[in-house]
Amino acid sequence: MSDPLKIVAPILLLFVSNISIADEDSRRLVELPEMMQQHMMSNMRDHLRAINEILMNMENNRLDQAAEVAEYRLGMSSLESHGAHHMAKFMPEGMRQAGTSMHRAASRFALKAQEGEQLPAYGALSKITSACVACHSGYRIR
Repeated sequence: MSDPLKIVAPILLLFVSNISIADEDSRRLVELPEMMQQHMMSNMRDHLRAINEILMNMENNRLDQAAEVAEYRLGMSSLESHGAHHMAKFMPEGMRQAGTSMHRAASRFALKAQEGEQLPAYGALSKITSACVACHSGYRIR
């Protein structure tokens, strides 16, 4: 084996082995009845749309509208419309905590956005998405 190949081959082997490790989904599977699984997916898609609407409102300096979307689509005021009480009993504790953290962060964001300062509002928005990332990194329903 030539010298460059001696160096490149182990690197390629390491790269290929990391790809196969990345392909394995180590997130915890949360088994839900099909109807609840569809309901949860619908809620999460709406959460993503809400975050997009928040960002568009912030881009146009409409922090009051961003606050309203956050509170009523993601915040503590949204729990009943999402059926959170019915869903929670099927979730492991860590998943419930991540969800609660996201809803509380959305309500805190709404309060911060109502203050009218964009930079602190963006900081509060990152707490919402951090909770989403934590949940999606640790759990899956399919």
